[in-house]
Amino acid sequence: MAEAALDAVRRELREFPAAARELSVPLAVPYLDEPPSPLHFYRDWVCPNRPCIIRNALQHWPALRKWSLPYLRATVGSTEVSVAVTPDGYADAVRGDRFVMPAERRLPLSHVLDVLEGRAQHPGVLYVQKQCSNLPTELPQLLPDVEPHVPWASEALGKMPDAVNFWLGEAAAVTSLHKDHYENLYCVVSGEKHFLLHPPSDRPFIPYELYTQATYQLTEEGSFRMVDEEAMEKVPWIPLDPLAPDLARYPSYCQAQALCCTVRAGEMLYLPALWFHHVQQSHGCIAVNFWYDMEYDLKYSYFQLLDSLTKVSGLN
Repeated sequence: MAEAALDAVRRELREFPAAARELSVPLAVPYLDEPPSPLHFYRDWVCPNRPCIIRNALQHWPALRKWSLPYLRATVGSTEVSVAVTPDGYADAVRGDRFVMPAERRLPLSHVLDVLEGRAQHPGVLYVQKQCSNLPTELPQLLPDVEPHVPWASEALGKMPDAVNFWLGEAAAVTSLHKDHYENLYCVVSGEKHFLLHPPSDRPFIPYELYTQATYQLTEEGSFRMVDEEAMEKVPWIPLDPLAPDLARYPSYCQAQALCCTVRAGEMLYLPALWFHHVQQSHGCIAVNFWYDMEYDLKYSYFQLLDSLTKVSGLN
């Protein structure tokens, strides 16, 4: 009796993503030709938890005309920034049986630019990606070139952003598949970003496992070693690479349907809270994103229920 009930729960969970997709998930990420009004943004995109790419949203930013690698060198080249360094470009990702965080190096931005332009070498792959509002805290000289927030989004969401982050890195720098509890407005200033997205409703097909946390350490010889974070709890993370999924190990993932999109210079992606995303970029891509804390409302609670049912039913 109990096993039959559990099978019924699993069946409902497997059917749920397709039903949700039919009701509310677009086949491709839609484009808007101009920024929406606060009302339209909230009604048409935030409430239904739908992504979109907004064109002509950054035209008034001086950064769109000014930001290039030579400009960054002239303006903030001598400024030290926090840089994530990894052997293969994957920071905060599953490697073997560990969840591995990057080595953090304080480097002058000019050294990062030297590496990007092929003038210098550095072990591993460099990515300026520290997400604790690193734009105002580490690179305040660049603040006049951008808006401190997105006014129509701030009005719609009734709050200011929790963080404003600056991103700059090599093409080899990849963000592994994950989700955040932020409404994310991701603005590409130069180059392009490639996003692979899954709606929260695909959770039954997306595997999680628990991993011991580790951090890369960069030795003086320029090699990397993993050092376990012994005192920290195991962290749940997605072990699957959506670009080359191991379907023998995670067969359910073949039923998930990703949306892929490219965000180009001058465009802004609205990435709704709880959407799974995997990110790649062009070499030397420069971007800024605004994180607005999500509302912990019924929508959030329903996702937590979906997540818990997926776990306890042993679906993946």
